[in-house]
Amino acid sequence: MGKYPVSPLAPAAFPELPVIRGASFATVAAGVRYAGRTDVMLALLAPGTQMAGVFTRSSTRSAPVLDCQAKIGGDSEAGAAIVVNSGNANAFTGKNGVTATEAVTRGAAEALGLPVERIFTSSTGVIGEKLPAERITAKLDELKAALDEAAIAVAAKAIMTTDTYPKGAAAEVSINGETVKIAGIAKGSGMIEPDMGTMLVYIFTDARIARPALQDMVSAISDKTFNCITVDSDTSTSDTLLMAATGASGVSVEAGNAAFEEALHGVMLDLAQQVVKDGEGATKFVEVTVTGARSDEEARIHAKSIANSPLVKTAIAGEDPNWGRIVMAIGKSGAEADRDLITIRFGDVLVAEKGWVAESYREEDGAAHMKGQNLSISVDLGLAEGAATVWTCDLTHGYIDINADYRS
Repeated sequence: MGKYPVSPLAPAAFPELPVIRGASFATVAAGVRYAGRTDVMLALLAPGTQMAGVFTRSSTRSAPVLDCQAKIGGDSEAGAAIVVNSGNANAFTGKNGVTATEAVTRGAAEALGLPVERIFTSSTGVIGEKLPAERITAKLDELKAALDEAAIAVAAKAIMTTDTYPKGAAAEVSINGETVKIAGIAKGSGMIEPDMGTMLVYIFTDARIARPALQDMVSAISDKTFNCITVDSDTSTSDTLLMAATGASGVSVEAGNAAFEEALHGVMLDLAQQVVKDGEGATKFVEVTVTGARSDEEARIHAKSIANSPLVKTAIAGEDPNWGRIVMAIGKSGAEADRDLITIRFGDVLVAEKGWVAESYREEDGAAHMKGQNLSISVDLGLAEGAATVWTCDLTHGYIDINADYRS
């Protein structure tokens, strides 16, 4: 697929994504950084489309992120478009970043006959290099001519950087006897700890949803999915999630529709976990669950501390059931814990309880669990009812190899 071997955790194949009425896609090789690969994606959205989004809270976020944030709250019945390039993050480029973003949005607006306020852009790739916006704008007419409702799969490939496979997920849900479809694509492999890695996500539905309700859904579900993953604890300058509801099915979805929200949660969780499974150099997918905390937020703090610990992640890579490193990560998190109340499990194996290794624990049982590709670590703090789950991967030498030559 690309420069690096496909992750051993990758799905067997890219899923078959449904056509989302009111959304069409095109890609092109613009040579933004590398020759001979598609690196720009255009999504054109029908009039009446409502847009919602969540973005990185990095204080060094990119010009495209700031531009999207300024536009996302606007109400409009006009169509919309999303333009994404890979190879260059258009971040930390000063006024050049703003100028390049304006050039792309203005050019797309003119080519597509849309208000510039309805053009949303994302850039992913190397930070600190001027974006050659003219290479993108020169290809806008070609992109417009190639638009196709069935081209979402190739769009997923065009937004990749160090990803080893394109990421997609979909769902269909019945609303009052009629079918509504959801399809999403994502990219992300390293610089991943969304704070809403470089992570970009685009989700499309043909449901008719009012913008405030759509934004509430996206924000709430992001907090339970994308904000619960980490590859390397590094929050990107460019994290962006955009969702478009075209309304083309004619089926209205009201705020609080449980069936739709469950389907959307499934799509977003699938994409989030695929990002972790494509973590740079990853060989193991790890679910970390913390219960018994003072609050859900404190549980998440503990879980992230475990998931982000290089010592924990390298032990997992080495298939070493080193539960002492779990204890260390709990102790350093800053959230409340009582050493003598902690229970730790690797999968179904009880490892430690009441501040000491469990009498029933055998090292070979813990080691056996660590040999799997899909691992679980669970901790109960015994303090209250707070709970959280996060997902991460191991840390191997492959992560160093990929990042050491990222700009070459």
